[in-house]
Amino acid sequence: MRGVVTFVLAGGRGERLYPLTRDRAKPAVPFAGLYRIIDFTLTNCLHSGLRQVFVLTQYKSLSLERHIHQGWAVFSPAVGEFITTIPPQQRIADHWYLGTADAIWQNWYSVERFAAEHGPPEAILILAGDHVYKMDYRVMLDHHREARADLTVATLAVPRAAAAGQLGVLIVDGERRVLRFQEKPAEPTPSPDDPGVCLASMGIYVFRPEILARRLEEDAADSSSSHDFGRDIVNRMVGEDRVVAFPFELGNKNPIPYWRDVGTVDAYWDAHMDLVAVTPQFDLYDRRWPIHTHHEPWPPAKTVHEEPGRTGSAVSSLLSPGCIVSGSHVLRSILSPGVRVNSFATVEDSVLLAGVDVGRGARIRRAIVDKGVRIPPGEIIGYNPDQDRSRFTVTERGIVVIPKEARF
Repeated sequence: MRGVVTFVLAGGRGERLYPLTRDRAKPAVPFAGLYRIIDFTLTNCLHSGLRQVFVLTQYKSLSLERHIHQGWAVFSPAVGEFITTIPPQQRIADHWYLGTADAIWQNWYSVERFAAEHGPPEAILILAGDHVYKMDYRVMLDHHREARADLTVATLAVPRAAAAGQLGVLIVDGERRVLRFQEKPAEPTPSPDDPGVCLASMGIYVFRPEILARRLEEDAADSSSSHDFGRDIVNRMVGEDRVVAFPFELGNKNPIPYWRDVGTVDAYWDAHMDLVAVTPQFDLYDRRWPIHTHHEPWPPAKTVHEEPGRTGSAVSSLLSPGCIVSGSHVLRSILSPGVRVNSFATVEDSVLLAGVDVGRGARIRRAIVDKGVRIPPGEIIGYNPDQDRSRFTVTERGIVVIPKEARF
């Protein structure tokens, strides 16, 4: 889609996902076995025909930049297509990005350079690189044009309890004009149609370029600003500019509307458990909207051994290429490439990232095990909260997180 410049914000620290973000940016955290979280946003761009994409990186970006370089060289520079990672350039000020709005402002030269080469863009699309969903952005862009909006915000109806303190909330009129914006309120304003839900911002924005440039410049000059899109830019525009809401279900490409902010360990684990349901809410197998990523040359997954008490089996689970389930039992779990589960071991309700080796007779339950961890034979994880907490990170809901390359 020509005339649209897309920015993907991918520099977040992901502190609430620690220790999974100890060595990588949040958008680079593996998800669903084969993918990185950012793959879902970039796939949406690809299928939406958006071929001029800037990915703004910052925090521990090496693995993210390597993944994009290896897996996303699918656009053609010869016809003006690109996906370019941009770490902080410090062109405007001698500091890192101060917030999401400041990240765009510091890279506004990229928009000016695009305009000089291709003509002025008709819209700027701002996306987050750390959400899991399928969306055709073309529908939202069409809605933005038809509404003659200065800013269009993608919205999703969510339970008020889920939004409280977590998501920005919009109050709109009957024509979806935004009347008020609440930044992560403790008591979200209910929807007039259903008092149990509210209208939450998805962190997806379409701007009229000249309006965005002016608002970013004003924000950069405001020493009291936190330089955040929701808290500062959207709030300032409501009432002064034409701001409209776009219902996610109009652009949703999943069989049912599905959007997850996997910004906490519990939310990350929940989203994985969604995938192993009998009828998953999020369909990874839809060939009309395949998820693109970088694939290494792993062999097929396999289960081996079939003898009493020692049968390799995996039930209600996702097995990535290179996995071996050898005389062990895997239930409701996601195994990333190269995972091996050895004889008499059991893995339940867990997420094992690439290269994990589960020793003979080990038992793992309700855990997330990061890359390269070797679980010793007979080890027990997820059954004794006090013991787990003394060695690893354990969430309020009891999910155990074993960090990358942990030693026992």
